[in-house]
Amino acid sequence: MDKPVYNLAILPFEHEENTEERTIYNSATCLKSINSVADAIFLVDNQRYIRKDSSLKSNLSKINAMIVEPFYNILCAGEEKKPKYIGARILDAGDIIQTLVGWTVIGYGKSQLSTFKLPSLFSRDFRKKSTETHKGIHAMDEALSELSLKCNPIDAGRALYLLSAPAKEINMDLIKELGDYLKDIASQASLRNGDYPREKGELDVTVILSELKDVEKVRKYYTKSASFIQDVKKRREDLKSKLKGIDDASSDIPSLL
Repeated sequence: MDKPVYNLAILPFEHEENTEERTIYNSATCLKSINSVADAIFLVDNQRYIRKDSSLKSNLSKINAMIVEPFYNILCAGEEKKPKYIGARILDAGDIIQTLVGWTVIGYGKSQLSTFKLPSLFSRDFRKKSTETHKGIHAMDEALSELSLKCNPIDAGRALYLLSAPAKEINMDLIKELGDYLKDIASQASLRNGDYPREKGELDVTVILSELKDVEKVRKYYTKSASFIQDVKKRREDLKSKLKGIDDASSDIPSLL
């Protein structure tokens, strides 16, 4: 009872929703049930990750990898033991627990860093800082566009982001620019952040939006499920009525039993 419970809910593919009638109803029932007991639910829309040019087996393998990838840095950053990999602002379990509430989504983006090394005399000039900021914003844009479920960031009550890059690429200006950028997009959210000086040749940004006040996909599941229940009741009543008509028509026929 003293530890939070988090769920990862994988929502159906579009073709499953369209062809298997009970899929939406089953999903809505599941979501309502876990929402009543979990501290937070990560929502993942399978359809967001599908690649139309891949086989089913290949698609599922890639989708599973893409679903779990954003969690890696988030879970590692606060557990590092080697001093060189410990950030100036550590994003630890306490930050995660304080952020995760209710409906939640996660996204992950990256930018490739140049392997060309400038002389140390010019390693922190204005142009390099501008390039770092551009790459950071690009990575955050990708993380927001690749959120595990489409949502409106303005509906988030809490958010966090983690910047992971080589230590020499991380500076206060970049951290501030990323924070200001996310705050503009998720203006209602209380924001937490951290840095993780671990990557090589890449600048990665992980974003979590939590305490979402509205999730259109979930709301539609609930609405359609309520209609489905009424439709099923009506079908049962119609079937019962038709069967009664058949029974009535056979009333004067003798039985062999």
